[in-house]
Amino acid sequence: MQDQRIQKIAAVAVNITKVLVIIYLGLVEVFKIGKSLRKTLDPEFDTSRRWASQSYSILKKRQAKQKLAGV
Repeated sequence: MQDQRIQKIAAVAVNITKVLVIIYLGLVEVFKIGKSLRKTLDPEFDTSRRWASQSYSILKKRQAKQKLAGV
């Protein structure tokens, strides 16, 4: 009777350990994928940031000219 109880507790502990290992490995893979995506998309975002910065600068210059012209 006592042996069966110990076996059940051990089985539960092993199953919990398996679930925790699976969750850990899944999280590791998610972080690897995220890092890979960041590395791949960084140049694209850099280009977009540069374009947005230039567009904003042009817009500010136009607004300044319009303000000076009194429009």
